[in-house]
Amino acid sequence: MKTKLLVMLALVMMLAAIAACAPAPTPVPTAPAPTPVPTAPPPTTAPVATAAPQPTKAPEPTKAPEPTKAPAATTAPTVAPTAAPKAALKGDLNMLCILNEEPCAGMKKEFESKFPGVTLNYVRLSAGEGLTRVRNEKANPQFDLMYGGPNSTYLAAKKEGLLEAYKSPNVGNIIDPKLMLDSDPVPTWAGIYMGSLGFATNEEYLKKNPTFKAPTSFDDLIKPEMKGLISIAHPASSGTAYTFMCSALQLKGEKAGWDYLTKFAQNVSIWTKSGIAPIQSAGKGETQVGIVFSHDIIAGIESGQPLKLTFPAEGTGYEVGAMAIVKGAKNLDNAKGWYDWLLEPATQELPPKYKAYQGPTAKGAKASKPELLQVKFMNYDFDYCGNNQKAFVDKFSNEIAAASLAK
Repeated sequence: MKTKLLVMLALVMMLAAIAACAPAPTPVPTAPAPTPVPTAPPPTTAPVATAAPQPTKAPEPTKAPEPTKAPAATTAPTVAPTAAPKAALKGDLNMLCILNEEPCAGMKKEFESKFPGVTLNYVRLSAGEGLTRVRNEKANPQFDLMYGGPNSTYLAAKKEGLLEAYKSPNVGNIIDPKLMLDSDPVPTWAGIYMGSLGFATNEEYLKKNPTFKAPTSFDDLIKPEMKGLISIAHPASSGTAYTFMCSALQLKGEKAGWDYLTKFAQNVSIWTKSGIAPIQSAGKGETQVGIVFSHDIIAGIESGQPLKLTFPAEGTGYEVGAMAIVKGAKNLDNAKGWYDWLLEPATQELPPKYKAYQGPTAKGAKASKPELLQVKFMNYDFDYCGNNQKAFVDKFSNEIAAASLAK
């Protein structure tokens, strides 16, 4: 019995020893619950912090290319500069108009229709009168803008420092900048139309006097049979008459030119203030020949005046009608708005609605009477006429017209 107990005890102890040896390794593997601990590599879960590549998710800053979307703001301003000035024009514009009354009033209406915020006030004067007034008001300008009349008037005004330099964005529309635009880098005047000088003869007088011929040269105007039959404006007040006078001085040369003008003055019976007035006097038969720009003669014919238009065969004088901003203009933005508008082709097609048939200077604008610019032109030197305007007008007034009026 005792022996059995010892055997059983030995077996139990051996089993316990076996159990103690074998299970120890297995529990450790089953305890790979610690391998969950390696799963617990919160280091690898900590990459949740790296998973917090919310920085990479935060490319919402790149999504915030609202800055690049904001170029909408930059596109808006680029549109605004061109549109805004026109849309924003308001207030007054005071203009010296050196055209006939009908186109002055008509172009006022057109401009105010285009720019309803602006009230355009104008005074209609001849070129010489207008220049004198701008000169006298130099210290306190009453006009913002000069519109119309030969560019010799503007060259004289520029010489006296009366004009404001302005380079319109539309100067590129001008057909011939060398002829039709001030030569300064920032020009003081721009050409807006072309006009040729012509002779208007009363048709009824021609019928009644078949031996009398309408003049076709400068020399015809100083023939004895013309004595007392001619009307022309005075060059001191009229750009039309000054164009005629300076044409004669260039065609003949100064010395012979002054002799010619002395003889011419003896044949003049009516000196008018306005360049267009000789159309009325010749049309009514008060005189028989009027010296006027051809586009004004056409307007007279269309209004019923019995006139025949002729041109001097040796070449006629002509004008580049101009505009300019007056130095010290009180409504400068509005003056620039008018300036820009006048250089648009569509605008230059408006004056014929108001019987102003001058040829346009803007590319793409259609001439209403192209035949008036298809005549022979003399080589007219605008600088010569503009730079000498005051001296020539004074000489003519004091030495020639005075003697003619005294006869």
